[in-house]
Amino acid sequence: MAYDVIVVGSGPGGYVAAIRAAQLGFKTAIVERESLGGICLNWGCIPTKALLKSAQVFEYISHAQDYGVSVEGAKHDFDAIIKRSRGVADKMSKGIQFLMKKNKIDVLAGFGKLNASKELEVTAADGSVTKHTAKHIILATGARSRELPSLPIDGKKIIGYREALTLPAQPKSMIVVGSGAIGVEFAYFYSALGTKVTIVEFMDRIVPVEDADISKELEKSFKKKGIEVMTSSSVEKADISGNGVKATVKTATGEITLEADILLSAAGVATNIENIGLEALNITTEKGKVIVDPYYKTNVDGIYAIGDIVPGQALAHVAMKEAVICIEAIAHKEGKFAHQPAVLDYGNVPGCTYCTPEIASVGLTEKAAKEAGYEIKVGKFPFSASGKASAAGATEGFVKVIIDAKYGEWLGTHMIGANVTEIIAETVTARKLETTYHEQLDTIFPHPTMSEAVKDAIEVALGEAIHL
Repeated sequence: MAYDVIVVGSGPGGYVAAIRAAQLGFKTAIVERESLGGICLNWGCIPTKALLKSAQVFEYISHAQDYGVSVEGAKHDFDAIIKRSRGVADKMSKGIQFLMKKNKIDVLAGFGKLNASKELEVTAADGSVTKHTAKHIILATGARSRELPSLPIDGKKIIGYREALTLPAQPKSMIVVGSGAIGVEFAYFYSALGTKVTIVEFMDRIVPVEDADISKELEKSFKKKGIEVMTSSSVEKADISGNGVKATVKTATGEITLEADILLSAAGVATNIENIGLEALNITTEKGKVIVDPYYKTNVDGIYAIGDIVPGQALAHVAMKEAVICIEAIAHKEGKFAHQPAVLDYGNVPGCTYCTPEIASVGLTEKAAKEAGYEIKVGKFPFSASGKASAAGATEGFVKVIIDAKYGEWLGTHMIGANVTEIIAETVTARKLETTYHEQLDTIFPHPTMSEAVKDAIEVALGEAIHL
């Protein structure tokens, strides 16, 4: 078959690219070897949030007495929680199927691979191969769990995130290696249900990409929940010959042995760029990433790449925006779109982590702002001083803002607390509009809300705190 656009991979980047291409009048196909929606909808963003919600509900019920409500004999059903999560994922995947039909996008089931003639060969599950051509081929093949040499994943005792979503039974104990978003989200989930969890982090603090104050607050919160946190530590080897896992952990003071039912390897992701034909066309890669221009074109005409396989943050919302920019740039060149799209500002991308308490951030950390040479004002407003947070029983955490002292530029916001992932978009929009603290102080925030803590934090930075 001949198409205008073929997209390889149907995750957040892939399916968005296909839909936008169809909207702009391109004859479009999408290639997927598993379920539509990719890792995010089926094995990542969506099902994990369903698990986390179940854990939060269980925690609410367990602490109902704090709200004047008596609940006796509350218990959780692990199998039912897993089943609900899979149901949510299946529903979302079916939603993508509907969108493909709605937009008249052909779905090519199988594994896509480029050949030297720039044809796309699709190998179906039964081994049959079909060949397709397109003027534009977009690679959006995503990523998978990174497997550490010392921790080969067997899917039973040493697992990745996919297995963590569908364990047949709740483990009594778990070692989580890595404290990025995947690690701390699963650590919270299993701990909330009663699993004894130990986090092992190679860096000197957990969630190391976040502002240092966020790391300290999350560690304090996790320790209160009974989660053991080991930083500046690494798992050197794991023995799975017995009933569980015996992990040898190297710490600053020597080696120790940790024992648990299961070890979850959450030490990042690896890109899916093997065996997709990059070598046949001499497509440039570097450190496991496909090199692209600001509009996601590779060094080979007609071949593009987006999402986790290109440099930049490996986040679903980043892939979605890259998809739109890529397609609109193609459409503009062919006279199907009125203007060249703006390139993506990777310095204004929000990051969200959905453990409890949640984490949300955008822009420079305090350390990064100082290293960049800014003279800064820093304000931190604790949710313990928020009326809405107190009423909701969610006083954990804070909002921290970083402002350029000279010009008032809003350099960054870092939050930890209840529902902060829903609040961070305000900072992203304000920074996109090059807003300074003046406009924020002149903005009316609704009261009582958690979001007004952003304005309160700015007032703290300026030495004008009203509520603190």
